[in-house]
Amino acid sequence: MLQPMSEKPQPTEWFRAGAGIVIVNDQGQVMAFEREDIPGAWQYPQGGMDEGEAPLTTAYRELEEETGILKEQVELITSTHQLLAYELPESYRKPWSGRGQVQYWFLFRLIISPEQIDLTDKEELAAWKWVDPVELAETVVAFRRGVYRSLAQFVSLHLPKE
Repeated sequence: MLQPMSEKPQPTEWFRAGAGIVIVNDQGQVMAFEREDIPGAWQYPQGGMDEGEAPLTTAYRELEEETGILKEQVELITSTHQLLAYELPESYRKPWSGRGQVQYWFLFRLIISPEQIDLTDKEELAAWKWVDPVELAETVVAFRRGVYRSLAQFVSLHLPKE
C-alpha cells in the first residue's frame, strides 16, 4: 500500500543521497580509514548530502569533517559516471540513514605529505593507511562490498599508466 505524499516516508522506504571519497597514490593504493566506533573496520570517507548541496561540495565537506583534509590538499582526478548504492541491514537503519545510501564517488590524489594528516580531534575516524583497493573491497563490511568492488575496478581504470 502506498503512503499519502503528506506522510513522511519511513526509514525502510528511502535511500539517502551521499558522496564518497577515494584518495589514491601513485602506487595504486587507496587511503582507508578506520572507524572510531568499530576498531578494525576500514572504509572510505563518505556522508550524506545536505538539502540543495552539490555532490562535489558534499565530498569536500565530508572529507574535511571526517579526516581534516582540505579541498586545497587534494586534486580531483575524476568521478564515477554512475551512482553506486548499498542497502543497510534492517538493524542498522535509523531515521536519518534510511534504507541505505545512493552515492556519487570522487577519485582524488593527495597533494600534501601524508604525514600532515591528523585525526586526533576527529570523531568518526581514528586512523588511516594505504591499502590495495581490492583488499579493502574484500574486508569492508559485507553490505558495502559490492560498492567497494566497483570502486576497486574504477580506481584501476584511472591510475596513471607507466
